[in-house]
Order: sequence, then structure tokens, then C-alpha cells
Amino acid sequence: MGNGTIRVGIVGAGNNTRVRHIPGLQAIPGVEIVSVCNRSRASSQRVAEQFGIPKIYEDWRALVAADDTNAIVIGTWPYMHCEVTCAALDAGKHVLCEARMAMNAAEAHQMYRKAQEHPELVAQLVPSPLTLRVDRTLQDLIADGYLGELYAVEVRGTVPGFADPEAPLHWRHQRRLSGLNILNMGIWYEAAMRWVGPASRVMARTRIFIPRRRDPESGQVVAVDVPDHVDILADLACGAQAVYQFSAVCGLGPGPGAWLFGSQGTLHYDHSSGKLFGGRRGETALREIPIPPEKEGRWRVEEEFVAAIRGEEEVKLTTFADGVKYMEFTEAVHRSAETGQAVALPLAEFAG
Repeated sequence: MGNGTIRVGIVGAGNNTRVRHIPGLQAIPGVEIVSVCNRSRASSQRVAEQFGIPKIYEDWRALVAADDTNAIVIGTWPYMHCEVTCAALDAGKHVLCEARMAMNAAEAHQMYRKAQEHPELVAQLVPSPLTLRVDRTLQDLIADGYLGELYAVEVRGTVPGFADPEAPLHWRHQRRLSGLNILNMGIWYEAAMRWVGPASRVMARTRIFIPRRRDPESGQVVAVDVPDHVDILADLACGAQAVYQFSAVCGLGPGPGAWLFGSQGTLHYDHSSGKLFGGRRGETALREIPIPPEKEGRWRVEEEFVAAIRGEEEVKLTTFADGVKYMEFTEAVHRSAETGQAVALPLAEFAG
């Protein structure tokens, strides 16, 4: 805007938007949140009153088109991400879009192409926050040869506790809202890519163990079409092999985290404690690896978005290019589970 103020419109004020994005943006000097459009007028009004947002819209298209903003934050469920992102970029607005990027790989590529058409605008995805604290330390250890040659990677993303068949239907149980995304698969794969790069070939099996749940809005019992358990075997582009498991049915099982096994060392990130452990050839047990304060990562999504708009830094977490990679992985998992065949990455139809 004329005075340099970044004026933000919010499309979809979900939990992460209310807890993270709105307070984070309002804490930055020279940033104003001027409008919000949520699922209903009543919910938009509640958010506006809670955070002192002066204007509400009943139609997100009107919010995006209005000349009172120059940046749009998208906090909707994935089914709207592509349409709102493309509309905002065409309207000349910077975009911060909630993860997961899209419903499928085709939408992700559409969003990426649209961002490339507008290189003057910032297009950023909310990153996986699971490993921010340890990412740089892990990257440096791997680069310095701690592992030697990387042989195998194991990633496990589990939902605590036993599955509850009586729990209500959630939007994440519905493909029409969530797309091909499964549980926390995308955010763990994104985090692992920061350390070891993308997969080159995927084989997957999925299951839906609780096939029906009651919709709290309609009161009807409806079919669940998003898996609650997935096992994935993958080749990595770097030459290693990987195993990924994501599950909402493994009560009292091992907690979430990642293992990296190499010719000279092993690294283990325990998500429950937030700690990093390692051991090298000749040692008999893993030991905790302290994270130096200067390497300790933190959540700075809103800071990075604003700084990128102001030309002070480039977006690193997370770019649309990285989002395309995790959405292609998501699509490959779906295709492999459906066909029983291995699927190569990158997906052939998007090559070039």
C-alpha cells in the first residue's frame, strides 16, 4: 500500500490460523489484518471480534478482489487451496497458504504454475513444524559425514492412543475436503526431504479400519474414504531405501519420529521429547546430541512471509516447489495403494 503497510485478508480462520497466523502477523510492525471470511457469517464475526479485525466478508471472492489488501492468508481445508491461491495471485496479492498444499498433484502443479506467472509476488506454504528445532543440526551432521553412506531411513507418524470408533467424522476423514492427503504423511515427508531429499519410487498399502463415522453437522452416519493406516516402502533419489508408516490405529505402539541409518553412524529424532540422538561405529548406544542455540530452529512463518514481501529474505519454508514434491509423493502413495504397483517419482505426466 502507499504507506508501505502490509494489509492482510484472511480466507478461512481455522485453528492454526487463529493460534499462529493472526497473532503472529498482528505482532509485526507495519502489518494490519483488515478482513476475514470464514465458513459462515457468524464464525467470521466471532473471529473478527476476537482479534479486532474491522471487516468481514460472506464471499471469499469479494475479499480477495477488494483493493483494501495486498496479501492473503488461506486457512481453509485443502479443497479450497488451489482456487483461492490462483484467484489471489491473479488479483496481485501475496499468498500464504496453509498446508497441505492441495487436493492432489494436478492442483499443486496448477498453483505452482500460477506462482511462476507472478514472480513479483510471494507464494509461501505453511511448513511442517515437526522438526524445526533439529533440522539444521541434522543437515550439518549429515553433510559432515556423521552417517557415512546413508543406507536406510525409517519415518513413523502416529496419532497417540487407540482408535475410537465412536469419535465423530472429521474433515480429514473425507477425501472431498482433504484430497489424497492421509493423516500426517505430508508433513513428515516434507520434514524428511529437508534431510535426505525426495523419493524416486514408491510402493504403498493402505487400510480403512473404521469405515463409517457420524457426521456431527448432519447427524448421519457416513462412509470414511481416507485411510487411517498406511505403510510405504520407497527408494530415495540419493540411493537409500526408506520405510514410512502413518497410523491412527497403533495404540501403545512406538512413538513418532525418524531413524537414519548409515555406514558409520545412526541418527534418531524422537518427536515426543523433541530430542536428537546419535551414535557412531564402535559405540554401544545412542546418546543425546545437544542442539546449539545458534542452530535451534523455531516457528517464524509469519516473519518469513512479511520479510519476503518486503524483499528482506527469500522464502525457504516452504516453497511451492517443495509443496509440489510432497503432493506428488502423496499422489504416488494413493496410486500405488489403488493398483498394487510401484509408482516412479517425479510423476511422468508432469515432467518438464
